[in-house]
Amino acid sequence: MKLQLDPNKTYAIALEGGGARGAYEIGVWKALREAGIRFNAVSGTSVGALNGALYALGDLEKATACWENISLNQVLRLTEEEEQRLSSLLQGKLDFSWVKSVQDVQAALNQAGDILKNGGLDIGPLREWIAQVVDPHALKNSPVQLYVTTVNLTNRRTEEIHIQEVPEEDICNMLMASAYHPTFRQEKLSGKNYADGGFFDTIPLNVLVENGYKDIIAVRLPSIGIERPFKKPDDVNVIMFKTRVPLGQVLNFTSEQARFDLQVGYLDAMRMLYGLAGDKYYIDLTLSEEEAMAALARRSLFKGRSRSLPRYMEMELPARVLLLGTTEKSYRAYLLCLLENAAKEKKIDPFRVYTDLELFTILQKEEKK
Repeated sequence: MKLQLDPNKTYAIALEGGGARGAYEIGVWKALREAGIRFNAVSGTSVGALNGALYALGDLEKATACWENISLNQVLRLTEEEEQRLSSLLQGKLDFSWVKSVQDVQAALNQAGDILKNGGLDIGPLREWIAQVVDPHALKNSPVQLYVTTVNLTNRRTEEIHIQEVPEEDICNMLMASAYHPTFRQEKLSGKNYADGGFFDTIPLNVLVENGYKDIIAVRLPSIGIERPFKKPDDVNVIMFKTRVPLGQVLNFTSEQARFDLQVGYLDAMRMLYGLAGDKYYIDLTLSEEEAMAALARRSLFKGRSRSLPRYMEMELPARVLLLGTTEKSYRAYLLCLLENAAKEKKIDPFRVYTDLELFTILQKEEKK
């Protein structure tokens, strides 16, 4: 596999908000570290701010362990009735798409509190979790600059906070401020009320550009919020890392889901870092056009119907892959399409990296069975 990013550059990373889906961002970090990709700045919104703090602290093993062992009771203290009401919220009964201003944010918070009763959810466990995993002194002195996005309700303005400029005693509060979900009980942080930064900018690219960073990796999550307009300057390069795989619900904080999202984040990053092919699988294309043509000639493996090999290769094969959604005209593209389709039919594990030859060999063995 050939690395597609320049390891001699130093990047900045933007982390999107997305609640429990944030485990994905730690999986991306693992792939970046293995590839030797360096970064000197991180921006984050909501869970992206919390993960940004972990990125800046540099302890990938600790960050991975934190997410692999996450549970909802580490984030929220819920009564049985609140669990039921929260389940209703996760099914889409609370919509914040109408929020356009700081005043709207306050109205949204009031609406969420009314639905949940008692003014919102008790986030005492989340405070304790942040205090356990984040060392404010180490973060303030980290060479990796951290910027977090939040909405300051007290001052009625949005804020992009440079954590290294915040007093140590306020750092954990500012991380909490960025992740202050509308279902949370409204409590003051360092004397002020805040709301989730997703009400201002779910993917904080602008703050990195405004602070002079030119090479940016943006880690996207499926999220609900407002994406601040971003016009990329000509001298700025942005590489988007995003998933095609459904991740868990926003508040589905379970170890099982987090481990899955970590794995997907790692594999999606590998796809971007090394140019892996495939839609449903992660495939390193190693075969030449001639080798791919020879593999495709095994019609029994790919259910070729024509008795004539030339007719199969020149007419039946292109027509079949077109029906499967492939428009590129090359034997390598045809082979990739049919490998994925056959692997899916045989229920081959999609969550690992294969070479095209390796996947072809696995399918040959399945055919013999």
